[in-house]
Amino acid sequence: MARKASSNARLDDAARAGWLYYVAGRTQDEIAAAMNISRQSAQRLVSLAVAEKLVKVRLDHPIAVCLELADAVQKKFGLSQVEVVPTDPGSDATTTGIAEAGAAELERWLKQPEPLIIAMGTGRTLRAMIDQLSAMECPQHKIVSLTGNISPDGSAAYFNVIFSMADAVKAPHFPMPLPVIVSSKEERDLLRRQPLVAPTIALGQQSNVTFVGIGEMTLNAPLLQDGFLKHTEMQALLDSGATGEICGWIFDEKGQLLADPVNERVASMDIPSRQTSTVIGMARGKRKHAAIRAAVVGGHINALITDEDAAKFLLSH
Repeated sequence: MARKASSNARLDDAARAGWLYYVAGRTQDEIAAAMNISRQSAQRLVSLAVAEKLVKVRLDHPIAVCLELADAVQKKFGLSQVEVVPTDPGSDATTTGIAEAGAAELERWLKQPEPLIIAMGTGRTLRAMIDQLSAMECPQHKIVSLTGNISPDGSAAYFNVIFSMADAVKAPHFPMPLPVIVSSKEERDLLRRQPLVAPTIALGQQSNVTFVGIGEMTLNAPLLQDGFLKHTEMQALLDSGATGEICGWIFDEKGQLLADPVNERVASMDIPSRQTSTVIGMARGKRKHAAIRAAVVGGHINALITDEDAAKFLLSH
């Protein structure tokens, strides 16, 4: 029994070293420093990961601690599914790890033979996920965008994933021909009633599975950097307790949508019902910990793909 446990622990170490080397792009010296081992040990672990076929394009061996964290988070918050990937010790901003895990999860849904409606949010994490997708023929499914495809200056929103996804997945795609945030509630309501928009909203609300990024609310947040909000608007939101956002919908630390004029101007459709859709939130990084927790406790998502550090944060708060 002890020998088996030792063997599993070594495979866990090999999987971690393999992930750092092939997925995170770390050198063997960096792996040795991150795992507190010698360079020679790091080299042997990477070789073992290859020999045991633990490393393909994506990591194919679940690290025990990640499985344990995922199970604990799932039980604590009553989520339908949780996947936890290793934390990259060298970067807090990279999407490495969850992008690959998200792509694998999306491909599992796309491979299902029965027709599905798959709703997609927006953001850097989802864009990175789409970049990891394999080419697939899925004419039975419908892919619908939850958010607008237009930036404030009228150009195509760079981090909207519906068009880049269409390059890899051959299926009917339904974009949202709107900005993420408009100038007034009246304009939003008018635009939502347009013949090109209303059917897309109706389709998205019937989704079987939904993939969304979870954004932080800070003075470096994407909503501000990408020009959807002004600095004064962001500061006012932060003063009101803004903690996170999904598809432009802004919520506080308890996950409650803010009663703020900005939320009245969000043109994105409502997040599909968690009673009928598996809504998978994807995020990692210390700067997003509070937003991830708020999204979970507020019930905006019922499934999660994140990393070790975020999982530990959720379990300790």
